[in-house]
Amino acid sequence: MTTDGLGCLLLARVVRPSYEFLQCYRTSGLYRHAKQEFGADLFSKLRQAGMTRGTIPSHLSTAENSLVKVAFRTGRDLADLTADDLIAYHDWNKETLGKAPMGLHAAWDLLRDIGVLDEKLSLRRTLARGQLPTTQLVDRYGIQRGPIRDVFVRYLDERRPSLDYSSVSGLASQLVGAFWADIEKHHPGISSLHLALEIAEAWKQRVKVINRPGKDPVLREQWASVLTTVRAFYLDIAEWALEDPSWAAWAVPSPVRRSDTGGFTKVKKKARAKMHQRVRERLPRLPELVDTTEQHHAHQKRLLAAAEATPIGETFTLDGREYRRIDRRDDQLRKRFHYRPTIVLAQDIATGEQLDLTRGEDEAFWAWAVIETLRHTGVRLEELLELTHLALVSYELRDTSEIVPLLQIVPSKSNEERLLLVSPELASVLATVISRLRGDNAGVVPFVARYDPHELVTGPVLPHLFQRRVGWRRDVITTNMVYQLLNDTLARASLTDQAGQPLRYTPHDFRRIFATEAVAGGLPVHIAARLLGHASVVTTEAYVAVFQEDLIRSYRAFLDKRRSVRPVEEYREPTDDEWREFQEHFHTRKLELGDCARPYGTPCQHEHSCLRCPMLRVSPRQRGRLVEIIRYLSDRIDEARINGWLGEVQGLQVSLSKAKEKLVGLDRSLERDRSVGQNGPTDLGMPVITRPSSDPRRG
Repeated sequence: MTTDGLGCLLLARVVRPSYEFLQCYRTSGLYRHAKQEFGADLFSKLRQAGMTRGTIPSHLSTAENSLVKVAFRTGRDLADLTADDLIAYHDWNKETLGKAPMGLHAAWDLLRDIGVLDEKLSLRRTLARGQLPTTQLVDRYGIQRGPIRDVFVRYLDERRPSLDYSSVSGLASQLVGAFWADIEKHHPGISSLHLALEIAEAWKQRVKVINRPGKDPVLREQWASVLTTVRAFYLDIAEWALEDPSWAAWAVPSPVRRSDTGGFTKVKKKARAKMHQRVRERLPRLPELVDTTEQHHAHQKRLLAAAEATPIGETFTLDGREYRRIDRRDDQLRKRFHYRPTIVLAQDIATGEQLDLTRGEDEAFWAWAVIETLRHTGVRLEELLELTHLALVSYELRDTSEIVPLLQIVPSKSNEERLLLVSPELASVLATVISRLRGDNAGVVPFVARYDPHELVTGPVLPHLFQRRVGWRRDVITTNMVYQLLNDTLARASLTDQAGQPLRYTPHDFRRIFATEAVAGGLPVHIAARLLGHASVVTTEAYVAVFQEDLIRSYRAFLDKRRSVRPVEEYREPTDDEWREFQEHFHTRKLELGDCARPYGTPCQHEHSCLRCPMLRVSPRQRGRLVEIIRYLSDRIDEARINGWLGEVQGLQVSLSKAKEKLVGLDRSLERDRSVGQNGPTDLGMPVITRPSSDPRRG
């Protein structure tokens, strides 16, 4: 019972304090009594829900206190609080203190858990910035209101249905921001789209430079794109005026002539050359990056396991370094508590550095998963983050009834879905990801919603694969986090270019590397375009970096020769038969020891001497058979030497050397699978797509 007079008035709801007062009024006893007065049973359920979520006590207490503040301010019991009440508290705190209230996000989720709130999304997703209407897209550039402003709004409204939001926003930025806002700035009061020659020429010079307050001017790389956008604006209006007279008043000559946009082709060529050079520099160094990622994750996993097996306060040694496991109370970086409910900390005795081993292993794992998935699929970053457990399906081949795993890529830049064949390496990565997510969530991949920072919309709740626990909640990995994981990995790899400068990778670099390797390996360009989701093979050709000057010429010669035998237009969308042939190609490469990895459409180059061929991918099930072959070859070599068959000795030694190399590679692959926690086959839960049966007796 509280004896404080003001406290009694607050508990009796005689006084409804402001958030300013509650921010300054410090008394733990009042909050404890309020939890009894404002719904003791529900607060008990709230604590139980927090324990189920794994929320640590300090986070749970902060969440409860934030709800008490809202209850004091609104005069409602816990059961009567609404989403608007919590949002109002959030808005006040952001406006007054510049940050979200501590514990409010957790409080929102806990109220959803106990049924007080019916909201389907988290507070973060509920408050996420949404798409702006066209009028606001135009008005944010500060142009004067009037007929011309209305023309821009109407033009963007006409274009908007056929564009995604980021494209509309970019169009408004170039058309209104870079063009008309600059015209009004230098010519106040201008009221016509028909620009005088000197005004147009002056603007075309200014648009090549970006001027920012307090910063030095910089050249605009996409200045030619701005000119093209403005010219298209004037030409569109002129064309629309032929069908709709209401546009006729604005159909005036374009200030951008055709000759002005001639530099756009040169800019595109320079950008393509720069892109190709990036691939030429990065593709040869990719194995080093992959090895660094795998080694770092393996080390972080062993470090975490060693620390978990060590009592707090005791020391342990790993790879020649000595560590001491420490408690949360010894941690000098308190903000670490917000990361996740369970945390393992250790101190490097030599340097004194305190390490968050839980976070270190988690980030090392996701860096490995992101890099492996990007390089084996060539998907865009947005497509990677939108991958869900539902995207994994199986296809049954008609001839052999073999089950082939497929990965469904949802549309991102284009509006067409596509399917990718899942290689054994990619299957191993996805199986490891699924096993990890299931292990943290009672055997089920958690359902979360993803906020699209480009379209400014929150998607449906789905079992996303690239999600991780952040504090008390789960969320899809953000684009910024992907870049952070890549940059941290690159810093550890210490890769440099020929000039000695740090070599940086972006997610899109892996996409270009994937395309280059596929086409260089013999995959036809129009099939590669289908795999990448390109609407035109011209786009795919731009992705393919040329390592030798005659590569494209050789490929063109190959196409000419092929057309002489099969005179069909090559640069087109693959037919259903061609796509089926491509998918069913893989079951023809089954060998005794595993699979042949030769590219699609290429014959065997080693006359079926598979043991010597680098394209042989040995199945783990055939390891015993490979060991027997090595033993047999050794015996044959001994026999040949005894009988003086020296020519046969040399050939058998080549085969023995290649067999041993394959055994070493197979063991390394198995060890890598074990290091990422893959102790057996993982049921991916994929539905099987079978061909329709022609037998009327089968359903």
